[in-house]
Amino acid sequence: MSPEDAAQPEQPPVSGDADRATRTFSLEQFPEKLAVVHLPPGAEIPEWTESSSILSITATARETSLVCAGRNVPTKVPAIRGLTAFAVQGTLDPTLIGVLVELLTPLAEAEIPVFTLSTYETDWILIPATEAERAAEAWRRRGHTVVLAVPVKPSRTPKAKQASPSRKQKKSK
Repeated sequence: MSPEDAAQPEQPPVSGDADRATRTFSLEQFPEKLAVVHLPPGAEIPEWTESSSILSITATARETSLVCAGRNVPTKVPAIRGLTAFAVQGTLDPTLIGVLVELLTPLAEAEIPVFTLSTYETDWILIPATEAERAAEAWRRRGHTVVLAVPVKPSRTPKAKQASPSRKQKKSK
């Protein structure tokens, strides 16, 4: 490698329309039903909030939104229920351009509503469960792969036990 080559900045892995036109993705379809919950701004996170394949909390000056397992969301709480999650497999390079456009275009053409969410590693697309199979088929027609995910249960940190008084403290009372 010449000194001139070493000084050149690394190029993003994908650039230009030709590269994007041939790019395909693998998506994982998660089995549990999710909900997107609407809470007022500054709301505390309710005790019924339960993690599944994803738990997302977004707080803005106008609202607090949760993406969580739908099974314990009270019926009186405003929410979009019965959603199936699809996630792009692997870690996406943050310099990639057009990922969501490539994945959402076939869904828009099929008139399938979506709710999207991005994390540090990947993009998530939530779709009404009644439309999940049509969405998977729309992606497959475009060359994308859809596989069933095996959800990983998040490790739970044991709740801290309330410290009990030591023997000395008990005697001094």
